[in-house]
This record gives sequence, C-alpha cells and structure tokens, in this order.
Amino acid sequence: MSSSFPSRREFLRTAAAGAAALSVFSGSRGIANPLGLPIGLQLYTVRGQLQKDFDGTLKQVAAAGYQEVEMAGFYNRSAGAVKKSLEAAGLSCPSAHYPLVELMTGLDDKIGYARDLGLHYMICAFPWVADPSRFKNAGSSPLAQAMALANGLTLDDWKWNAEQFNKIGEQTRKVGIQFGYHNHDLEFKEFNGVMAYDEILKQTDPELVTLELDCGWMEVAGHDPAVYLRKYPTRYSMLHVKDELDLSKPTTSLGGASATELGRGKINYKPIFEAAKVAEIKHYFVEQEAFPDAPPFEAIKIDCDYLRNFTV
Repeated sequence: MSSSFPSRREFLRTAAAGAAALSVFSGSRGIANPLGLPIGLQLYTVRGQLQKDFDGTLKQVAAAGYQEVEMAGFYNRSAGAVKKSLEAAGLSCPSAHYPLVELMTGLDDKIGYARDLGLHYMICAFPWVADPSRFKNAGSSPLAQAMALANGLTLDDWKWNAEQFNKIGEQTRKVGIQFGYHNHDLEFKEFNGVMAYDEILKQTDPELVTLELDCGWMEVAGHDPAVYLRKYPTRYSMLHVKDELDLSKPTTSLGGASATELGRGKINYKPIFEAAKVAEIKHYFVEQEAFPDAPPFEAIKIDCDYLRNFTV
C-alpha cells in the first residue's frame, strides 16, 4: 500500500541479465510481458523480509525476475545506502510511496531524499485530513486509524486532499520529480452521486498530479480499470497489478481485499493491459499484500512468471 502504514494495506542486471532483458523488452507479438516494460515489484509486498535482511531481500527480488522496484519506506537508511543496495541487487527504483500525513511536514527534506535516491515519482498512497482530531477516538493502531479514515472522509476532505496534491506537485516539479496519487478502494465512495475518485481527477492539475492505478483495489470497489484507462489515458503513469480471490461484494471500506498470486484470482487482466497499451503507462508494479497460498518469495516469482508469459 504505502510507506509506513502497517498491516496488509500499509506498505528488477549485469551483462547476462541485460541480454535476457533485451529479449524481454523486444515486444514481439506480446512475448515476455504484456506492456513491453520492465516488470516491477512494490516492496510493500516483502516488507517483513526487508526489515530482517534488506540487501538479501532485494537480491531475492531480482532473482525472482524483477528489474524495478517501488519503495514503501526506507527502513532508516540514507538515500545513498538505499541506492547502493539497489545497485548491488541490479534493481532500479523509479518511484516511492508516502502517506499524505508524512508529506505534510518536512516536505523539503523528503523531496531532497527522493532526488538523492534518483526517484522520478513520489506517490501519495493514502489520504489525510485537515483536522485529524476528528478521528482521535479511532484507536491507536495505524490500521484502526486507516479504517476510520476510509469510512469517515467526506467529499470536502477529498477536495482538500486534491488541493494538497497540487501544492506538493508544484514543489516536486521544481526538482524534476512527478508527484502522483495511488488509489485503494475508499476513493470510490459516492457522495450524493459524486464519486471521490472522479473528484480527484477533476480537482487535480494533470501537470502536477499523475495517477498510479491500483487495478486490484479498483476491482474490489466494483469498478473497471480498463474503463478509466481508456477514458483518461493521459492521467495515468503507472499501474499496480495484483489479483483477488473474491470480487462478489464490492466495498469502499478497506475491508474487502482477498489477495492471491496473479492468475489465481478473479481479475481478467487482458482488457486492462489492452487499455494500458493505449494509455501513457511508464511503469507497472506487482503488489501482493497477503500470502494465503504461498510464501512471499515463492509468490512473487509466480507473479513475475505470470507477467512474463502474458500476451496481449
């Protein structure tokens, strides 16, 4: 999910690999992967493993077939140290996630860190509110607070979030970094016929705020990623790719995800990737937030292999 929310919502070489990548990216008849882009992993997927063995985990991510990663927290490491670890694993890192609450203070330092790390994107992965005291009784755990936000945000809160996104985007653009927003399912709640996600699209400046479409969460909310990619092809730069076991009860409360490995769930990615090919997608990242059927390193290899063999 994002950089510092715990729980399941919180948060890919050498010359030989280069030769392999050449065949992967050739794009002939859709061979190797559906978008002709490096296959990435959102590192929230292996958050527990990174906490125990940061460098070793990055090397296992690369060994599973990934070429890019998206950070979800930096594990108290300097930008230089993270960059060195990524280089040692043969991984590039174009993007990182941040909850808005983190970006509301010390923004200049965070932008400086992102610049030093070489990020192209800073992505807000969870909203916030102007008056947090409204949720003071939500509970002390980040999960409880996230659930309270998911259920308590108003349309005016979403408009306030869009305003903050524009302001942050102005600042990141000064150093050549694109700001953006990543959805969950809560953005698809409607307020008297107005959907919060549509309001984000309306209220944010396309020059300042790009969108990272989380296909899984959009499907959980009962909406079709392909429809949005075709309707707003220039608004999206990145995708999150995941699968879900159960889509029978759409929800906007953060409680309806049922993660599984790609190809084992209910999401049909063919129309999504077909739509993504006509949009302006620059990167896409696997994200698997839970592991009911396989341990994390086995699961991420299944996910990567699925994409490598997917044709559009």
